[in-house]
Amino acid sequence: MIIRAARFNFYLLLAAALVLAVGCRSTQDQHQKQLATLRLHLEVSADGAESHQPVLVSRAQPEPVNVEKSPFLTEVDIAEVKVVEAVGGFALQVRFDQHGAWLLEQYSGGNPGRRFAIFSMFGEKPVQSRWIAAPVIPRRIADGTLVFTPDASREEAEQIAAGLNHLAHKTQPRSQ
Repeated sequence: MIIRAARFNFYLLLAAALVLAVGCRSTQDQHQKQLATLRLHLEVSADGAESHQPVLVSRAQPEPVNVEKSPFLTEVDIAEVKVVEAVGGFALQVRFDQHGAWLLEQYSGGNPGRRFAIFSMFGEKPVQSRWIAAPVIPRRIADGTLVFTPDASREEAEQIAAGLNHLAHKTQPRSQ
Protein backbone atom coordinates (compact mmCIF):
# COMPACT_ATOMS: atom_id res chain seq x y z
CA MET A 1 0.00 0.00 0.00
CA ILE A 2 2.82 2.38 0.71
CA ILE A 3 4.31 1.63 -2.68
CA ARG A 4 0.99 2.25 -4.44
CA ALA A 5 0.48 5.59 -2.65
CA ALA A 6 3.97 6.78 -3.64
CA ARG A 7 3.41 5.62 -7.21
CA PHE A 8 0.03 7.43 -7.32
CA ASN A 9 1.59 10.67 -6.05
CA PHE A 10 4.36 10.41 -8.63
CA TYR A 11 1.84 9.95 -11.46
CA LEU A 12 -0.30 12.81 -10.14
CA LEU A 13 2.76 15.07 -10.00
CA LEU A 14 3.76 14.02 -13.54
CA ALA A 15 0.24 14.74 -14.87
CA ALA A 16 0.22 18.19 -13.22
CA ALA A 17 3.61 19.00 -14.75
CA LEU A 18 2.36 18.00 -18.21
CA VAL A 19 -0.74 20.19 -17.87
CA LEU A 20 1.44 23.17 -16.88
CA ALA A 21 3.88 22.56 -19.72
CA VAL A 22 1.12 22.33 -22.33
CA GLY A 23 -0.54 25.46 -20.95
CA CYS A 24 2.71 27.43 -21.15
CA ARG A 25 3.39 26.18 -24.65
CA SER A 26 -0.02 27.28 -25.93
CA THR A 27 0.60 30.79 -24.55
CA GLN A 28 3.98 30.82 -26.26
CA ASP A 29 2.40 29.57 -29.52
CA GLN A 30 -0.19 32.35 -29.28
CA HIS A 31 2.59 34.97 -29.05
CA GLN A 32 4.34 33.35 -32.02
CA LYS A 33 1.19 33.73 -34.14
CA GLN A 34 1.13 37.47 -33.56
CA LEU A 35 2.39 39.66 -36.34
CA ALA A 36 3.15 43.34 -36.40
CA THR A 37 4.51 45.99 -38.70
CA LEU A 38 6.34 49.19 -37.86
CA ARG A 39 6.96 51.88 -40.48
CA LEU A 40 8.93 55.09 -39.93
CA HIS A 41 8.07 58.03 -42.16
CA LEU A 42 9.92 61.34 -42.20
CA GLU A 43 8.07 64.60 -41.57
CA VAL A 44 8.29 66.96 -44.56
CA SER A 45 6.99 70.42 -45.37
CA ALA A 46 3.47 70.64 -46.74
CA ASP A 47 4.27 71.67 -50.30
CA GLY A 48 1.54 69.68 -52.07
CA ALA A 49 3.88 67.13 -53.64
CA GLU A 50 2.34 63.78 -54.56
CA SER A 51 4.99 61.94 -52.55
CA HIS A 52 3.72 63.53 -49.31
CA GLN A 53 0.56 62.99 -47.31
CA PRO A 54 -0.95 64.45 -44.14
CA VAL A 55 -1.64 61.96 -41.32
CA LEU A 56 -3.23 62.28 -37.87
CA VAL A 57 -1.14 61.03 -34.97
CA SER A 58 -2.63 60.41 -31.50
CA ARG A 59 -6.17 59.37 -30.78
CA ALA A 60 -6.87 61.64 -27.78
CA GLN A 61 -5.77 64.87 -29.45
CA PRO A 62 -5.13 64.15 -33.14
CA GLU A 63 -2.19 66.11 -34.45
CA PRO A 64 -1.65 66.53 -38.21
CA VAL A 65 1.80 65.65 -39.51
CA ASN A 66 2.79 65.87 -43.17
CA VAL A 67 4.98 62.87 -44.06
CA GLU A 68 6.67 61.11 -46.95
CA LYS A 69 4.32 58.40 -48.25
CA SER A 70 7.13 55.86 -48.44
CA PRO A 71 8.68 54.73 -45.15
CA PHE A 72 12.45 54.87 -44.84
CA LEU A 73 12.53 52.11 -42.19
CA THR A 74 10.26 49.08 -41.83
CA GLU A 75 9.91 45.96 -39.70
CA VAL A 76 12.38 44.19 -42.00
CA ASP A 77 15.17 46.33 -40.50
CA ILE A 78 14.32 45.48 -36.87
CA ALA A 79 16.55 43.25 -34.75
CA GLU A 80 14.67 43.45 -31.42
CA VAL A 81 11.83 45.33 -29.71
CA LYS A 82 11.23 45.69 -25.97
CA VAL A 83 8.61 47.39 -23.83
CA VAL A 84 10.66 49.33 -21.26
CA GLU A 85 9.78 51.38 -18.22
CA ALA A 86 9.85 55.14 -18.76
CA VAL A 87 9.01 58.21 -16.71
CA GLY A 88 5.25 58.15 -16.21
CA GLY A 89 4.67 54.80 -17.92
CA PHE A 90 6.36 52.75 -20.61
CA ALA A 91 8.02 53.10 -24.00
CA LEU A 92 8.93 50.94 -26.96
CA GLN A 93 12.65 50.40 -27.49
CA VAL A 94 13.38 49.38 -31.08
CA ARG A 95 16.87 48.13 -31.92
CA PHE A 96 17.59 48.01 -35.65
CA ASP A 97 19.92 45.70 -37.53
CA GLN A 98 23.06 47.09 -39.19
CA HIS A 99 21.22 48.35 -42.28
CA GLY A 100 18.41 49.89 -40.21
CA ALA A 101 20.87 51.51 -37.79
CA TRP A 102 22.68 53.11 -40.71
CA LEU A 103 19.41 54.50 -42.13
CA LEU A 104 18.29 55.74 -38.70
CA GLU A 105 21.61 57.54 -38.26
CA GLN A 106 21.41 59.13 -41.72
CA TYR A 107 17.81 60.33 -41.38
CA SER A 108 18.12 61.52 -37.79
CA GLY A 109 21.44 63.27 -38.44
CA GLY A 110 20.10 65.13 -41.45
CA ASN A 111 16.75 66.17 -39.94
CA PRO A 112 17.08 67.32 -36.32
CA GLY A 113 13.96 69.11 -35.08
CA ARG A 114 11.67 67.25 -37.50
CA ARG A 115 9.61 64.22 -36.51
CA PHE A 116 9.38 60.56 -37.37
CA ALA A 117 5.75 59.51 -37.84
CA ILE A 118 5.45 55.87 -36.80
CA PHE A 119 2.72 53.60 -38.19
CA SER A 120 1.96 50.12 -36.88
CA MET A 121 -0.35 47.20 -37.60
CA PHE A 122 -0.60 44.62 -34.83
CA GLY A 123 -2.65 41.81 -33.31
CA GLU A 124 -3.27 38.21 -34.28
CA LYS A 125 -4.48 38.88 -37.83
CA PRO A 126 -3.22 41.87 -37.49
CA VAL A 127 -6.43 43.70 -36.64
CA GLN A 128 -5.27 47.09 -35.33
CA SER A 129 -3.59 49.70 -37.50
CA ARG A 130 -2.81 53.33 -36.69
CA TRP A 131 -0.18 56.03 -36.38
CA ILE A 132 1.22 55.36 -32.90
CA ALA A 133 3.78 58.14 -32.44
CA ALA A 134 5.49 61.19 -33.90
CA PRO A 135 8.59 61.80 -31.78
CA VAL A 136 10.76 64.83 -32.49
CA ILE A 137 14.26 63.99 -33.70
CA PRO A 138 16.48 65.54 -31.01
CA ARG A 139 19.86 64.69 -32.57
CA ARG A 140 21.69 62.11 -34.65
CA ILE A 141 20.87 58.61 -33.39
CA ALA A 142 24.09 56.67 -33.89
CA ASP A 143 23.48 53.56 -31.74
CA GLY A 144 20.68 52.11 -33.90
CA THR A 145 18.12 52.26 -31.08
CA LEU A 146 14.94 54.32 -31.16
CA VAL A 147 12.93 54.75 -27.94
CA PHE A 148 9.48 56.36 -28.06
CA THR A 149 6.21 56.42 -26.15
CA PRO A 150 3.47 54.91 -28.32
CA ASP A 151 -0.17 55.98 -28.38
CA ALA A 152 -1.14 52.50 -27.20
CA SER A 153 -2.05 50.62 -24.06
CA ARG A 154 0.62 48.47 -22.42
CA GLU A 155 -1.15 45.38 -23.76
CA GLU A 156 -1.08 46.78 -27.30
CA ALA A 157 2.61 47.70 -26.89
CA GLU A 158 3.31 44.12 -25.77
CA GLN A 159 1.46 42.83 -28.86
CA ILE A 160 3.51 45.12 -31.11
CA ALA A 161 6.78 44.00 -29.49
CA ALA A 162 5.84 40.29 -29.64
CA GLY A 163 4.77 40.53 -33.29
CA LEU A 164 7.87 42.43 -34.35
CA ASN A 165 10.21 40.10 -32.44
CA HIS A 166 8.49 37.09 -34.02
CA LEU A 167 9.02 38.60 -37.45
CA ALA A 168 12.63 39.56 -36.64
CA HIS A 169 13.45 36.00 -35.59
CA LYS A 170 12.05 34.73 -38.88
CA THR A 171 13.78 37.23 -41.17
CA GLN A 172 17.12 38.12 -39.53
CA PRO A 173 20.15 35.92 -40.15
CA ARG A 174 21.41 34.43 -36.89
CA SER A 175 25.07 35.18 -37.66
CA GLN A 176 24.89 38.64 -36.08
